[in-house]
Amino acid sequence: MPSTSLSPGSIQPTLDQVVTRPIVRKRRLILTILISILTLCMSLLLAFHAYIAWTLARPHIDPLHSDPMRAVGLPYSSITFPSLNGTSHLDGWFIPAQSNKTVIFSHGYGGNREELWVPLYNLARELHMQSYNVLMFDYGYVQPGNERIMTGGIQESQELLGAIQYVKHLSDGPIYIWGFSMGAGTALQAALQQGSDISGMILDSTFMLNPDTLYHNMKQVVNVPKFPSLPLVRLFFPLLNGVSLREVPYKKVTSTDYSMPIYFIHGTEDSKAPYEMVEDIFKVQHDAQSKLWIIPKAQHELLYRAEPKKYVSTTLSFLNGLSTPAPAAVHSSGIPSSL
Repeated sequence: MPSTSLSPGSIQPTLDQVVTRPIVRKRRLILTILISILTLCMSLLLAFHAYIAWTLARPHIDPLHSDPMRAVGLPYSSITFPSLNGTSHLDGWFIPAQSNKTVIFSHGYGGNREELWVPLYNLARELHMQSYNVLMFDYGYVQPGNERIMTGGIQESQELLGAIQYVKHLSDGPIYIWGFSMGAGTALQAALQQGSDISGMILDSTFMLNPDTLYHNMKQVVNVPKFPSLPLVRLFFPLLNGVSLREVPYKKVTSTDYSMPIYFIHGTEDSKAPYEMVEDIFKVQHDAQSKLWIIPKAQHELLYRAEPKKYVSTTLSFLNGLSTPAPAAVHSSGIPSSL
């Protein structure tokens, strides 16, 4: 059997092979680097929007600075009461007056029962002088050391209804809600559930956490595109916080004709909640005592500071007028006649 021998040259790589192998390795390296960069970018993108969803539910809250007695000389009692669904307990202050009518303050996102920029202490003093009991309380996500989160009014409406039940055990008189920003949106959600317990509402800078306002507020912090930022935040919110923003009944809130008189107050320069939304809600109200005041150039929750005297006079006039029967007529004007 003849043997075959390999010459030294026959086992050497060809010139094409020598040239091709480094090129293939280089291409693979470039592809690996590109995939790694893409993976890193995607991870950072997802982490960024997860962080937004996480912090949105856990706003920074300043501690209480004072109390009704130190701030404006009003005697008060420290109180604790459960939410209507019994899943949280709320802390607050009750300021008694010589009457059976009560105003409950519903504070906004990022604030507490003091809401210093409004400021609530001054309003509490004005109400006390008009013989209204006043209840000021913190929503569950505000309390120090509490693991509760902000839910856009889903749980907060149950907590506001808990405050109403607390007052009902003290008095059989009328109960009014005075809400600010998300606290005003929460008041509307509470009114959807138990409107018969609420005799009237004053809603300052009403904010509802819907997709448009969520993106609008995200953009105030960082200029991100609506897609994919909004879908990603809405995706991560329930994953990280256990509650979906889709549960906020914003469509029903903004289309309901409520059973009680409502005084809407809003500013044209509100950067968090467009005043057109409030105008649309007001249009579907048919209670003759409901009113709307749009303040030119006023900003979010700074309406008191924009027109302090008129703000106090018109709000108190609205509350005091609710005890007087209204004429049987459908309102058409968006501006109170007293303004």
